[in-house]
Amino acid sequence: MSEFYMSCALTGHRDLPRDFDKNALYDRLELLTESGCKTFFCGMAEGFDLVALSCLADLKRRKTLYVEACVPFPGFEKRFSPSGRRLYEELISWCDRTTVIFQEYCNGCFLARNRYMVDCADVLLAYCNRLKGGTAYTVRYAERKGVPVLYL
Repeated sequence: MSEFYMSCALTGHRDLPRDFDKNALYDRLELLTESGCKTFFCGMAEGFDLVALSCLADLKRRKTLYVEACVPFPGFEKRFSPSGRRLYEELISWCDRTTVIFQEYCNGCFLARNRYMVDCADVLLAYCNRLKGGTAYTVRYAERKGVPVLYL
């Protein structure tokens, strides 16, 4: 990787295909850390976000990383599956900071969370294979803001 990024926002779909390659995600995150990226912003949603955070938690065992959990509103994880809630609770403890965007659910809170992450980051790592939805919105927002997008 020839580019140097200090911070990275993560975005991806909640529903991942059975053949999603977690090892490829781990390798990409490790490559980012090796090229100098030390700060990561995670939206904490089921699917891609929590898989990426599990990779970062493992990398954090042997690297100095700063991970910020970006939560749209308190208790949003209550909508997760039981296994998703358990994983969320386990992984949020690996985060160095938790930023709560709104104090309660409101229309657009997830998109505001995504904009916050992009606004804080030097690069966006995206797993995006659809033209609609929050992940596609976040990719387009990053592109409009001039934040480079790396695709998984």
